[in-house]
Amino acid sequence: MKTLSPSRPRISTYTLSPELLKTRAADLPELTSVTFEELFPDAPRPIPAKSRAEIRKVIRALTLQSLDQLDLSKIQPGDSVNILASSHGFTVYGGEAYVEMIRTIREEVKRRCGTDKIYLRAGVGLRFQENDEHIKHFGLDKDFTGKAEGITPVDRGVPIQTEIGTLYGVEKVYSARWLIHTHNNDIRELHYHRQIGRLFKPFAMSYATIETRSAYHQSMGPRAANLLGRMIYESPFVRDKFLCSVMLQVAPTGVIGVDASHDLADQDRTFTRLNLAWYGKIVTLLGRLKETIVIIDYPGPLPYTTAGGLLFGNFINASVDEFDLRIPFPPYNRYSDMLVDPGGKLMKEKNLAPLNPAIRALIINYCSKGFPCVSFAQQLPTLAVGPQADFFRTCEQNSTFMDYALEAENLRKAVDIARRFARTENILVFDGAIAGFNVSEPLAEEMRRLAPDVSREVDQNLMPMWLRQRGIQ
Repeated sequence: MKTLSPSRPRISTYTLSPELLKTRAADLPELTSVTFEELFPDAPRPIPAKSRAEIRKVIRALTLQSLDQLDLSKIQPGDSVNILASSHGFTVYGGEAYVEMIRTIREEVKRRCGTDKIYLRAGVGLRFQENDEHIKHFGLDKDFTGKAEGITPVDRGVPIQTEIGTLYGVEKVYSARWLIHTHNNDIRELHYHRQIGRLFKPFAMSYATIETRSAYHQSMGPRAANLLGRMIYESPFVRDKFLCSVMLQVAPTGVIGVDASHDLADQDRTFTRLNLAWYGKIVTLLGRLKETIVIIDYPGPLPYTTAGGLLFGNFINASVDEFDLRIPFPPYNRYSDMLVDPGGKLMKEKNLAPLNPAIRALIINYCSKGFPCVSFAQQLPTLAVGPQADFFRTCEQNSTFMDYALEAENLRKAVDIARRFARTENILVFDGAIAGFNVSEPLAEEMRRLAPDVSREVDQNLMPMWLRQRGIQ
């Protein structure tokens, strides 16, 4: 098969009905694929599993192996335990590995500690029904015998006294005697955390009320925002309940393992080093691309559509080095998103870089609603394929999106139109492909040509700088 398999369509309140999705980008005859293994032969190898059954078997074994290294004796028979999850985990490489890790944690805690009071509390951001959909889709409601629940930032809060003042967590998160934090280490919103305290983020987001989330988004901003998550984690209230953290270990190549620890701070330092190495090369490579048409074809919000474990949001900012902490604001961040006028120009911060100029055209074939993204259509030449264009018009957070985008009858026509005004044969697709990208032949050749120099640049110059900036030897 020339192209990598895209993510399957998802039945959701927030996505287009699958029967309306007539063509996937991976089916375009001019597309091929490029894998991380061929670009960077030293990239981490993913777990040896292809089918869902194999994934579950391998992840279960890895989770048990990791938990064997932990002391769970603090949990007494009859104690309550909340296993905490974040919505992003359910979408990482299809979600199967994350879900199996959670299932295995529940079973092992029950077996070793003699308690049935084990609950799943899954935090979400803007799309309040999303986690309940994930819980039902993966059967976690049955696995947890009715004790699995999605939580939202507008649920009842609980005050948490921290070194920087009172912050607010979601009460249901902290309702149990013990907490087990489950997460993953992919770089996700690199434009916010900048790979500083990445693993603490859910404490100020997935597990927090809207007041604290708003402080994260609006008051702190890039480079500083994850201080809030760290302060909540370090508070006496949370540390008295915190038992351990269990991370799904991922890389651009796929799922590579499971890691558990009683010390989240130590775990975060380890993953910071690994993420800079694992993701640094591919993000730097993307930043070397000069021009391309981007096709969005994934059941997630526009900047959260993925390919090879990277977000479209990572490519939007790839024209700058987001790992370099000397850069205060990458082109796309919550502040720039609010500074765009109806004409697509930045109203205030004139020195803020524009969205990645390599994106010559943006085609939206398939993505979720429920995330504000009008500014993308204001700043990038954008086409939306018919059914998706109609779906955008029903999105309360994007009611004017199609005022700035052109509607195309079908994907084929959208690509033909984009080629005329973008004047490039390069195509890059964000469709959930694992371990690589679906691209046009010319772009695949360009990426293969650039990769060796990028690998040397990261190893010899960039990696030492990134580590030094974060105080890591």
